[in-house]
Amino acid sequence: MTSTTPLAPKREIFGWSMFDFANQAYTLLIITVIYGDLFTRVIVADAPDYRLGNLLWSISLAISYLMVVVANPICGAVMDYSASRKRFLFSSYLLTVFTTALLYFVEPGWLWPAMLLIIISNFAYAIGEGFIASFLTDLGPRKALGWISGLGWSLGYIGGLIATAFALLFLGEVSVENYPTIRWVGPFAAGFFLLAAIPTFVWLRERGVKRQLPPGQSVINMAFTRLTTTWRAMHQFRDLRILLVSIFFAMAGVYIIIAFSFIYGAQVIGWDEQVRVLMFVTVQITAALGALGFGFLQSRIGAKVTYIMTLSLWLLAILAIWQTPLIAELCRQWFGVNWQAQYVFLVAGVLAGASLGSSQSAARALVGVFTPLAKSAEFFGFWGMATKLAAVFGMLGLGLMQWAFGLADAIIFCLVLFVVAIIAVLPIQEVRGSAVADSWREQD
Repeated sequence: MTSTTPLAPKREIFGWSMFDFANQAYTLLIITVIYGDLFTRVIVADAPDYRLGNLLWSISLAISYLMVVVANPICGAVMDYSASRKRFLFSSYLLTVFTTALLYFVEPGWLWPAMLLIIISNFAYAIGEGFIASFLTDLGPRKALGWISGLGWSLGYIGGLIATAFALLFLGEVSVENYPTIRWVGPFAAGFFLLAAIPTFVWLRERGVKRQLPPGQSVINMAFTRLTTTWRAMHQFRDLRILLVSIFFAMAGVYIIIAFSFIYGAQVIGWDEQVRVLMFVTVQITAALGALGFGFLQSRIGAKVTYIMTLSLWLLAILAIWQTPLIAELCRQWFGVNWQAQYVFLVAGVLAGASLGSSQSAARALVGVFTPLAKSAEFFGFWGMATKLAAVFGMLGLGLMQWAFGLADAIIFCLVLFVVAIIAVLPIQEVRGSAVADSWREQD
């Protein structure tokens, strides 16, 4: 039972956290900071409003996340039954590294090769998030999952800060003129992920007992049988079901911010290169501090309260992003301060950063609180399914809204998503959900 699970050795917790450190090079360099902007403004290049580029970027991410939605629960069932989480994690890691490195060969105007590589690499990266999360319940008792998850997410943003700082320093700005240099962002992100994740595979243990397949049954049949059994028993996990609904709406908003925040800064705010770099540094530092701080806070005030606090912080962040030009104008009128909108946008970045790390860490830890040890990969597969289905919904929703109304007003869609997420999580009873997870026993 996870309530009595001893704390894992420090080096194993560190090794688990290093995967978060390593994979942030992909999500930041490829999805958030550089390649998303490169895709829309250079590879597709449908100036002046880049609506086609934004839409194709949304579609590419949505397809990759939809693939995760289908594959994650099946993989989770197989991993739990065969004690093969580490092998699945290693496979997703190698696929991410290989396809990300291939982005170097994409030329401006090559829409379909760029989309294909983004779809495959993001699928591998995203499903790997679920694989690594399934080890969380092995690392300590339920009351410790908040700070362990927060440590991983915090190290992730530190890793992203280091990787992206080097990339921005040596690769330069996103432009057609600089394309021969900036195209190295793919191999750089791949190399960073390849090397930084080595401690994970050296120190992280594969727990569980491998079971033999019954005669005449295939792995796929076994996976669907387990999923069917779990689905029929899901009425017992009421609090987990409610949480997954909330996570769906919250993560739809989070994925929109991850994929479009720097595109928003370039297209709507019109920031300078130095402000873009400063925004990145600001978000990474505040995200790391938010994940670590709220992770330790969760051990004291509970996972549900912490999760709601992080979602409420998102509401403030989205309002600040949406109304950045108005806030800049009000500062001029009321206080006589002549701040450009791009500098006011940095304040929104502080709020978004603190929300970004803490909300994802708190949600992951809360799933761990409601998850039986024997179903860790399978239940975190459901978590992965919910988050990636949310990403599909968020990407397509914002893509269509910005196509119709422009990116500046479409961002209000995120505000609605976080309000619904808060309302959805209110009925959860953390003690009840933890007790159900502790009492669960395998029936097969």
